[in-house]
Amino acid sequence: MARSKPYQPLLFRLLHGFSALFVMGSLITGYLVYESYDGRFGSFLLNREYRSLIDIHGTFGFFLFFIAIAFAYYSLRRGQKRLIQADSPQHLKQVGRPIWWYTLHRLANTLALAALALAVISGKFQDENWLPAGEVHHIWYNIHLISWTAMIVAIALHVLMAARVGGVPFLLSVVNTEIRPGDRPSLWRDNLRRWFRNPKF
Repeated sequence: MARSKPYQPLLFRLLHGFSALFVMGSLITGYLVYESYDGRFGSFLLNREYRSLIDIHGTFGFFLFFIAIAFAYYSLRRGQKRLIQADSPQHLKQVGRPIWWYTLHRLANTLALAALALAVISGKFQDENWLPAGEVHHIWYNIHLISWTAMIVAIALHVLMAARVGGVPFLLSVVNTEIRPGDRPSLWRDNLRRWFRNPKF
Protein backbone atom coordinates (compact mmCIF):
# COMPACT_ATOMS: atom_id res chain seq x y z
CA MET A 1 0.00 0.00 0.00
CA ALA A 2 1.38 3.43 -0.97
CA ARG A 3 2.15 5.83 1.85
CA SER A 4 -0.09 8.88 2.12
CA LYS A 5 1.46 12.12 0.97
CA PRO A 6 2.25 14.56 3.81
CA TYR A 7 -0.15 17.51 3.97
CA GLN A 8 0.51 20.87 5.56
CA PRO A 9 -2.34 23.31 6.40
CA LEU A 10 -2.68 26.10 3.86
CA LEU A 11 -2.27 28.86 6.45
CA PHE A 12 0.92 27.24 7.69
CA ARG A 13 2.27 27.01 4.15
CA LEU A 14 1.52 30.69 3.52
CA LEU A 15 3.04 31.92 6.79
CA HIS A 16 6.01 29.60 6.44
CA GLY A 17 6.56 30.65 2.84
CA PHE A 18 6.35 34.39 3.48
CA SER A 19 8.56 34.02 6.55
CA ALA A 20 11.15 32.13 4.52
CA LEU A 21 11.02 34.71 1.73
CA PHE A 22 11.53 37.71 4.00
CA VAL A 23 14.07 35.92 6.19
CA MET A 24 16.20 35.18 3.12
CA GLY A 25 15.81 38.75 1.89
CA SER A 26 16.80 40.05 5.32
CA LEU A 27 19.78 37.68 5.51
CA ILE A 28 21.13 38.69 2.11
CA THR A 29 20.66 42.43 2.56
CA GLY A 30 21.83 42.24 6.17
CA TYR A 31 25.04 40.53 5.13
CA LEU A 32 25.65 43.18 2.48
CA VAL A 33 25.09 45.88 5.09
CA TYR A 34 27.56 44.13 7.40
CA GLU A 35 30.19 43.91 4.66
CA SER A 36 29.65 47.50 3.64
CA TYR A 37 29.88 49.07 7.09
CA ASP A 38 31.41 46.54 9.48
CA GLY A 39 33.42 43.56 8.29
CA ARG A 40 35.13 42.92 11.64
CA PHE A 41 34.76 39.16 11.26
CA GLY A 42 35.74 38.97 7.60
CA SER A 43 34.64 40.58 4.35
CA PHE A 44 34.45 39.25 0.80
CA LEU A 45 32.46 41.33 -1.65
CA LEU A 46 32.13 45.07 -1.08
CA ASN A 47 34.75 47.78 -0.84
CA ARG A 48 32.47 50.78 -0.49
CA GLU A 49 29.46 51.93 1.48
CA TYR A 50 25.96 51.71 0.01
CA ARG A 51 23.54 53.71 2.13
CA SER A 52 20.53 52.31 0.27
CA LEU A 53 21.32 48.81 1.56
CA ILE A 54 20.30 49.85 5.08
CA ASP A 55 16.96 51.09 3.77
CA ILE A 56 16.38 47.89 1.78
CA HIS A 57 17.29 45.74 4.77
CA GLY A 58 15.01 47.84 6.95
CA THR A 59 12.13 47.34 4.50
CA PHE A 60 12.55 43.57 4.65
CA GLY A 61 12.74 43.80 8.43
CA PHE A 62 9.60 45.94 8.61
CA PHE A 63 7.44 43.39 6.80
CA LEU A 64 9.16 40.46 8.51
CA PHE A 65 8.20 41.90 11.90
CA PHE A 66 4.47 41.51 11.20
CA ILE A 67 4.86 38.18 9.45
CA ALA A 68 6.93 36.87 12.36
CA ILE A 69 4.21 37.85 14.85
CA ALA A 70 1.58 35.97 12.86
CA PHE A 71 3.84 32.97 12.32
CA ALA A 72 4.86 32.83 15.99
CA TYR A 73 1.23 33.02 17.09
CA TYR A 74 0.28 30.22 14.71
CA SER A 75 3.28 28.12 15.78
CA LEU A 76 2.47 28.47 19.47
CA ARG A 77 -1.22 27.68 18.90
CA ARG A 78 -1.78 25.29 16.00
CA GLY A 79 1.83 24.18 15.58
CA GLN A 80 2.82 23.71 19.19
CA LYS A 81 3.48 20.00 18.65
CA ARG A 82 6.20 20.93 16.17
CA LEU A 83 8.13 22.72 18.94
CA ILE A 84 10.03 21.52 21.99
CA GLN A 85 7.92 19.51 24.44
CA ALA A 86 8.05 18.94 28.19
CA ASP A 87 9.27 15.39 27.63
CA SER A 88 11.93 16.37 25.08
CA PRO A 89 14.86 15.89 27.53
CA GLN A 90 13.78 12.28 28.08
CA HIS A 91 13.47 11.63 24.35
CA LEU A 92 16.94 13.03 23.70
CA LYS A 93 18.34 10.13 25.72
CA GLN A 94 16.98 7.65 23.16
CA VAL A 95 19.79 8.26 20.68
CA GLY A 96 19.24 6.92 17.19
CA ARG A 97 15.58 6.04 17.66
CA PRO A 98 12.83 7.75 15.60
CA ILE A 99 11.65 9.81 18.60
CA TRP A 100 15.20 11.13 18.99
CA TRP A 101 15.17 12.47 15.43
CA TYR A 102 11.68 13.95 15.87
CA THR A 103 12.85 15.66 19.05
CA LEU A 104 15.89 17.12 17.28
CA HIS A 105 13.53 18.39 14.59
CA ARG A 106 11.37 20.08 17.22
CA LEU A 107 14.46 21.62 18.82
CA ALA A 108 15.58 22.97 15.45
CA ASN A 109 12.11 24.46 14.87
CA THR A 110 12.18 26.08 18.31
CA LEU A 111 15.67 27.48 17.77
CA ALA A 112 14.62 28.96 14.42
CA LEU A 113 11.54 30.59 15.97
CA ALA A 114 13.58 31.98 18.90
CA ALA A 115 16.28 33.33 16.56
CA LEU A 116 13.60 34.95 14.39
CA ALA A 117 12.04 36.62 17.43
CA LEU A 118 15.42 37.89 18.65
CA ALA A 119 16.30 39.18 15.17
CA VAL A 120 13.11 41.20 14.67
CA ILE A 121 13.13 42.54 18.24
CA SER A 122 16.79 43.58 18.19
CA GLY A 123 16.26 45.15 14.76
CA LYS A 124 13.57 47.41 16.19
CA PHE A 125 16.01 48.79 18.76
CA GLN A 126 18.62 49.87 16.21
CA ASP A 127 19.26 53.29 14.74
CA GLU A 128 19.89 53.42 11.00
CA ASN A 129 22.57 56.06 11.54
CA TRP A 130 24.80 53.87 13.72
CA LEU A 131 26.64 52.05 10.96
CA PRO A 132 27.18 55.01 8.60
CA ALA A 133 28.75 56.77 11.59
CA GLY A 134 31.01 53.76 12.25
CA GLU A 135 29.28 52.93 15.53
CA VAL A 136 29.45 49.14 15.58
CA HIS A 137 29.76 48.86 19.37
CA HIS A 138 26.06 49.19 20.21
CA ILE A 139 24.69 46.20 22.13
CA TRP A 140 21.52 45.90 20.03
CA TYR A 141 23.51 45.82 16.81
CA ASN A 142 25.72 43.04 18.14
CA ILE A 143 22.69 41.12 19.43
CA HIS A 144 21.26 41.49 15.92
CA LEU A 145 24.41 39.96 14.44
CA ILE A 146 24.28 37.06 16.89
CA SER A 147 20.59 36.43 16.20
CA TRP A 148 21.13 36.22 12.44
CA THR A 149 24.10 33.90 12.92
CA ALA A 150 21.85 31.70 15.05
CA MET A 151 19.20 31.95 12.33
CA ILE A 152 21.57 30.58 9.68
CA VAL A 153 22.47 27.64 11.92
CA ALA A 154 18.80 27.06 12.79
CA ILE A 155 17.70 27.09 9.15
CA ALA A 156 20.36 24.54 8.25
CA LEU A 157 19.32 22.28 11.14
CA HIS A 158 15.64 22.78 10.33
CA VAL A 159 16.08 21.63 6.73
CA LEU A 160 18.37 18.74 7.66
CA MET A 161 16.06 17.45 10.39
CA ALA A 162 12.97 17.85 8.20
CA ALA A 163 14.69 15.81 5.50
CA ARG A 164 15.70 13.19 8.07
CA VAL A 165 12.27 12.69 9.64
CA GLY A 166 10.11 13.04 6.52
CA GLY A 167 12.35 12.85 3.48
CA VAL A 168 11.75 14.65 0.21
CA PRO A 169 7.91 14.28 0.35
CA PHE A 170 7.86 16.12 3.68
CA LEU A 171 10.09 18.91 2.34
CA LEU A 172 7.88 19.30 -0.73
CA SER A 173 4.71 19.38 1.37
CA VAL A 174 5.40 23.03 2.34
CA VAL A 175 5.12 24.09 -1.32
CA ASN A 176 2.25 21.77 -2.24
CA THR A 177 -0.69 23.57 -3.89
CA GLU A 178 -3.35 21.10 -2.72
CA ILE A 179 -6.16 22.51 -0.55
CA ARG A 180 -8.37 20.10 1.34
CA PRO A 181 -12.07 20.94 1.91
CA GLY A 182 -11.61 21.61 5.64
CA ASP A 183 -8.67 23.92 4.94
CA ARG A 184 -10.38 26.45 2.67
CA PRO A 185 -9.63 30.17 3.24
CA SER A 186 -13.37 30.78 3.61
CA LEU A 187 -13.17 28.98 6.96
CA TRP A 188 -10.32 31.10 8.34
CA ARG A 189 -12.59 33.87 9.60
CA ASP A 190 -14.48 31.53 11.93
CA ASN A 191 -11.24 29.87 13.01
CA LEU A 192 -9.71 33.23 13.90
CA ARG A 193 -12.77 34.14 15.93
CA ARG A 194 -12.42 30.91 17.92
CA TRP A 195 -8.72 31.56 18.45
CA PHE A 196 -9.33 35.05 19.84
CA ARG A 197 -12.12 33.80 22.11
CA ASN A 198 -9.62 31.34 23.59
CA PRO A 199 -6.23 33.14 23.56
CA LYS A 200 -4.49 30.59 25.80
CA PHE A 201 -1.56 28.75 24.23
